[in-house]
Amino acid sequence: MTDKIPHWNLSNVYESLNSPHLEADIQWVSEECKAIERYFQENLIPMNAKTPASLMAEKLSVVVDRFNGLFLKTNTIRAYLNGFISTDSYNKDAMRLNSRFGILMLPVRTLNTRLQAWLGEVKAFLPAALEVEGSAKAHAFALLENADQAQYLMSEGEEVLAGELNLSGGRAWEQLQGTVTSQKTVSIEVGGEMKTLPMPAVINLHGHPDEATRKKAYEAELKAWEEIKEPIAAAMNGIKGTVNTLNKHRGRRDALHSALDMARIDQQTLDAMMGAMQDSFPMFRRYFRAKAKRFGQEALPWWNLYAPVGKVSKTYTFEEARKLILKNFATFTPELEGFARKAFENYWIDAEQRAGKRGGAFCMSVPAVKESRILGNFDGSLDQVSTMAHELGHGFHNYCMFKAGKTEIQRTTPMTMAETASIMCETIVSNAILSEVMAPQEELAILETSLIGDSQVIVDIFSRFLFEKEVFERREKSELSAEDLCDIMERAQMATYGDGLDKDHLHKYMWTWKPHYYSTTLSFYNFPYAFGLLFGLGLFAIYQQKGEAFVPEYMELLASTGEGTAADLAARFGIDIRSKSFWEGSLKVIEAKVERYCAL
Repeated sequence: MTDKIPHWNLSNVYESLNSPHLEADIQWVSEECKAIERYFQENLIPMNAKTPASLMAEKLSVVVDRFNGLFLKTNTIRAYLNGFISTDSYNKDAMRLNSRFGILMLPVRTLNTRLQAWLGEVKAFLPAALEVEGSAKAHAFALLENADQAQYLMSEGEEVLAGELNLSGGRAWEQLQGTVTSQKTVSIEVGGEMKTLPMPAVINLHGHPDEATRKKAYEAELKAWEEIKEPIAAAMNGIKGTVNTLNKHRGRRDALHSALDMARIDQQTLDAMMGAMQDSFPMFRRYFRAKAKRFGQEALPWWNLYAPVGKVSKTYTFEEARKLILKNFATFTPELEGFARKAFENYWIDAEQRAGKRGGAFCMSVPAVKESRILGNFDGSLDQVSTMAHELGHGFHNYCMFKAGKTEIQRTTPMTMAETASIMCETIVSNAILSEVMAPQEELAILETSLIGDSQVIVDIFSRFLFEKEVFERREKSELSAEDLCDIMERAQMATYGDGLDKDHLHKYMWTWKPHYYSTTLSFYNFPYAFGLLFGLGLFAIYQQKGEAFVPEYMELLASTGEGTAADLAARFGIDIRSKSFWEGSLKVIEAKVERYCAL
């Protein structure tokens, strides 16, 4: 990589952390919360069967409009602050302002809880009111969903207390994990030179072409996590304990129960998908063993799990990655290419690896300016090119909703459907590359990159699901030590990877750096990725059949993902997500790649 890797530009959102515009918006949020509170007291009175539907619709429409305005401000402020915190955990000004913002959000959550409780009380009368034209009718799905979920609320006082305690409880644990892991650095020899690298860069060395370097990185990483395992284990215990306690008092069966509702799928759908995934493990293990054989091994040690294979292991400059993505996005629709070009040209992407920056990758919406911002840790590998295409897919999803004029409430998309566009974009790029005429060793290298991603989303995600499930169950009885967490992780890896992995060289500290485990509001932040991959592959198969005619329907689907259950949205394309056969069909696409890989 010889060209400059970009940092994102947030200056069109607010001029700086000291911006008068930002301060004015923070003050506006505070005043608007008070105004909505007054409106609640005067208008959200008990209603019954004799209350005119038009009156209820009128009251609800005012509330919907005001909440949309409030969320537009708060979601923009949150994204702006996260833009600093996620890329520089040393930024004390951003940390301080984010803490202040967290306190400011307490009355927002209280108002949301109060509205949800009221919707639960008037649930029987909502259908008639939602037939009346207006903002309430336009947001019928969200209002009915909130009314149904009201059954899992504690009393208003308890919900307020829980929100206030979360600032010094769950959220504080989340910040601890993020800060500790982002600021950890490791000294390691790479290419004959000693370097001090942040942990995301060390983790990315899993894909280094030299096995000795990969092994050094693996050993250095385990040593680094060993040194800081105790505070991270404390964070895990704090968060999972908090979630268990709140679910118990809210009448939830368990954390998975709330995760399913948030994902807008049912247990039958999850069972069908997970069953198909589990049935696919022998196929993935064939791939792991075939890969191990290329290294003269019977099973893969962890440091070879992400290793590139093939004679040509190309390294991309950021500019080369940009051109590759734009070229292949254009084959799907010029609109997708145009969106991505704008993201590159306007510095919506922060791709450089550096100390203080979070690992992994994500895309966040910045609604006030109708844009997205994409975080990555670009190292020039094809895997990171695929990751960039993936995150740009999330941005295109946001673009489709902005273009359709969807409000903040209408844009609230569950994780299951949120992965739809990202998987589609990643598949577009990988399939386009594979379709090019190339030597067998080049084809092998491309297949390898694709199968690494597929195995992570199917096999590793299943291991994370098993890990989190056991952690939640055992946390109900006692705290877990760092050693307990390592043991659970290793057993989960053996249950999924099986004989494809060298049991003496697993990764017992995978739980330390995955931010997905460290949230009181996003439990089981794992199976939606598998849903997204397999659902996306199913949609891609339909695209291959329909061609250009698919694109408008697909973009309409993306615009509507916040306004229906996953089953209802999938039914638009004739997909039954409660049927195991649908998931098996998507997995056969991956199986074909495994067969080709083994044949090369």
